[in-house]
Amino acid sequence: MGTPRAPPSRAVPVPGGSRCFRPGSVPGSYRRGGWGNCDIPGRFPAKLGRNWAGPEVPGRDFPAPGPCPVTVPGALGDLPVPQPRFPSAAALGTAQVTSEDKEVPEHKPVDIPCAAFRSSGSNPRIEWKFQKGSSLVLIFYEGKLTESYQDRVQFSRTSIRFQSVTREDSGKYICEVVGDGNHITKSEVNLIVQVPPGKPVAHVPSSATVGSRAVLRCSEAQGSPPPTFRWYKDGTELPPDPKSSPAFRNSSYSLDPRSGELVFEPVGGWDTGDYHCEASNNVGTPQKSDVFRMEASEVNVGGIVAAVVLLLLVLALAGFGIWFAHRRGYFGKKADAGGKKVIYSQPSRRSEGEFKQTSSFLV
Repeated sequence: MGTPRAPPSRAVPVPGGSRCFRPGSVPGSYRRGGWGNCDIPGRFPAKLGRNWAGPEVPGRDFPAPGPCPVTVPGALGDLPVPQPRFPSAAALGTAQVTSEDKEVPEHKPVDIPCAAFRSSGSNPRIEWKFQKGSSLVLIFYEGKLTESYQDRVQFSRTSIRFQSVTREDSGKYICEVVGDGNHITKSEVNLIVQVPPGKPVAHVPSSATVGSRAVLRCSEAQGSPPPTFRWYKDGTELPPDPKSSPAFRNSSYSLDPRSGELVFEPVGGWDTGDYHCEASNNVGTPQKSDVFRMEASEVNVGGIVAAVVLLLLVLALAGFGIWFAHRRGYFGKKADAGGKKVIYSQPSRRSEGEFKQTSSFLV
């Protein structure tokens, strides 16, 4: 028997517009396999040495990273061909290396480390950024410090150093390093510049009705980290739980040391007193607010009833007066003399002998 004739060339669709051909002229036995040409647009054209039904044919050089991702139909069945291996997308992603907090007193120097540098190869590209709230500012970019930090910061491959920090420098410092294979690593340092609190401001209502809800507030905007608050009544500190102290067992309140809010619900007569608050953050000396007095008073039910009765008496008297005036005719219609008109004419000067009636009344 002669050598089997290979089928004519035909293209097999490949994802992305590639085409793989099975040539009509194949050296060797078709039963042992065949050759294919794979042309992947935008990537590479290459010969692939994968047989359709057998091992690879030796003595050939195939520069492609892998076989063409197709299934070639043939007499021996459809055989899948492995897909080329390309660099993983994850290798180009960002890896969170470390995150830490660092505290330093105001006007003192500080070193902020870049932990990402130690895991980014021999010749990395380094960038430093400062984030505070929604604001993001570059510190070190394209191999140099930005203008606003040139006189304040010293750069090294493993850290940046501030000669002196202020409260405005509190925030997040981000070090990004692009290493071998464009692999990006990142480390973050949350810097807290320690500032003692200033004098807090207490907001205390001057009066509150027994049985109602009263809110006392304490605020302070200077301290860093943000301070916590305590409340005092008549010089005695209010405990977080009033039931834990005999002095405040009858009170009903809640106290939030972070927000500085003291809520009485309901207010009792025993809550009358002089109140002030205190702010502290373990930096410097705790600061106290001014003292304010709150009076808790009962609702005067008797006074309210008396006022209502008095109002009703006034309304009754006013109504009686209107009725009496109407009965007396003070609000009647004015008489217009029966609607008659009176015409009067001045008599002319005449002698008594010639007197004649020259005026008349018309009825």
